[in-house]
Amino acid sequence: MEYDVVVIGGGAAGLSAATLLARARRRVVVVDAGKPRNAPAEHLHGFLSRDGMSPTQLLADGRAEVIGYGGKVIPGRALAVEKLGARQFVVRHSGGPDVATRAVIVATGLRDELPEIPGLREQWGVGVLHCPYCHGYEVRDTPIAVLGGNNRPFTMHQASLVRQWSDDVVFFPNRIVLDAEERTRLTARGIRIVDGDVSGMVVQDGRMCGVELADGRIVPRSTVFVGPRFVPHDDLLTALGCDAGEDGWVATDPTGLTSVPGVWAAGNVIDSPAQLITAAGAGSKSAIALNHYLLAQDMEQAVANIR
Repeated sequence: MEYDVVVIGGGAAGLSAATLLARARRRVVVVDAGKPRNAPAEHLHGFLSRDGMSPTQLLADGRAEVIGYGGKVIPGRALAVEKLGARQFVVRHSGGPDVATRAVIVATGLRDELPEIPGLREQWGVGVLHCPYCHGYEVRDTPIAVLGGNNRPFTMHQASLVRQWSDDVVFFPNRIVLDAEERTRLTARGIRIVDGDVSGMVVQDGRMCGVELADGRIVPRSTVFVGPRFVPHDDLLTALGCDAGEDGWVATDPTGLTSVPGVWAAGNVIDSPAQLITAAGAGSKSAIALNHYLLAQDMEQAVANIR
């Protein structure tokens, strides 16, 4: 069986796209590895009408909607996408036989590359966070740390931004060398700067309680914000020959169409700041554009048939 669309990735972007396409009566299948980026988080926020829901429940509900409209979900990891002709692809995956399709949406997201500091990864999504818009309200008015990391521009912006949620914010440059102007701006914002290399997170009973420095000092903190380096899961796209932009990320038009006809990308795989609700919107936008792409093919074939 040839599908109209294979959606690779079953997060907010992929499931949103699949639901819209299934409702448009397209033959659609989602190939999902089942490893969402936000799995460590207990709750999601900023998603209209779903605030406080667990990420796991959101995705379970999304999969049920896709299936309810006639779509299919295959558990498995996509291994390759091959272009067979002008209007046909095959998706190879670990969940079963290869799948033939007329078009593809890649919504495989990204991974967060954290600084190599003991305890940081273990607390990721619990006491260690990166998005104040997602979790800042829940830690408002508490002792907060912002930790310098691999993503300097993001981290520096994050330090001043987090101050909106608490009067007690400490910035640990942690190998970032601040110039005089940067120190002045942070201090003027009411942020305390603690210099020195960070050696680890202090955790008691599974909860963050402090930041330890290499010289033995411990600064009590209940939450740590860190700026990861965002690495897109774009191997499938680059293997297809999709063009990249100046930033090295796969380039698309406003609908998510890549340089390869018939291949769209949506969500964090091309847009690192995208939150759940914007990723879902991107998936919907890509799905509409892709449906119109298929419609043009259908019309062309219908005319050819009567001639």
